[in-house]
Amino acid sequence: MPSDNPQPRFVLVRPQMGENIGAAARAMWNFGLDRMRVVAPRDGWPNPAAIAMASGAGRLLDEAVLCDDLTAAVGDCTWVLATTARGRGLTKPVLGPEAAMAEAARRIVDGQKVAVLFGPERAGLENADVARANAILSMPVNPDFASINLAQCVLLTAYEWRRQAGEAVAMGDGAGSSGWASALEIEKLADHYEARLDEAGLFFPEDKAGSMKLNLRNLWSRMALTRADVQILHGVLRQMVRWKERG
Repeated sequence: MPSDNPQPRFVLVRPQMGENIGAAARAMWNFGLDRMRVVAPRDGWPNPAAIAMASGAGRLLDEAVLCDDLTAAVGDCTWVLATTARGRGLTKPVLGPEAAMAEAARRIVDGQKVAVLFGPERAGLENADVARANAILSMPVNPDFASINLAQCVLLTAYEWRRQAGEAVAMGDGAGSSGWASALEIEKLADHYEARLDEAGLFFPEDKAGSMKLNLRNLWSRMALTRADVQILHGVLRQMVRWKERG
């Protein structure tokens, strides 16, 4: 079973090579992390190459949660970080590893569930993945050679978590009695608005619809919403639709 130590979930999104998954598991366990989630690995699961590379950290692979998509991987989390070295044109807080893990530690001490997304080796996370995150974790790398191996990125993040975790002090999360909305609740809210706005003809012209929907998704993930906020926003939209139908 995973340890009882409070910690973020490390989510490997569509990883390609089993060796990199195994090396990521080893890097996590070096710093006491053992909550791995694996989203749609290219070469299937379990992966013999990952097991061989993990060496003494094979337990993490045995206990890793296999997910079909990103929704399943982060749906129960209230704060999601996306690791990326490239500018994405998405307005979103960008944190260095120290600040990112300090904030992650504070939120976890306050009882929140935090996830860190790591993209596939070839091109990293897609914009649609990053739009689902609340903030970006960006390593201070050489801009002329910014690409970092998956396991290296996991190692750097895990190291910084280890440094920051002991410093975290509970501050109160400020969400009130309803608590912060989970990623799944935010996604359902985004789906609701996207569907109704599509019916209303907002996403026009067609060649711009994709970018408009992406920007709208990014807006929702950037907002700090409680469960009560989400319920109100669902209610607002439902009432507007009813009002239009009555008219």
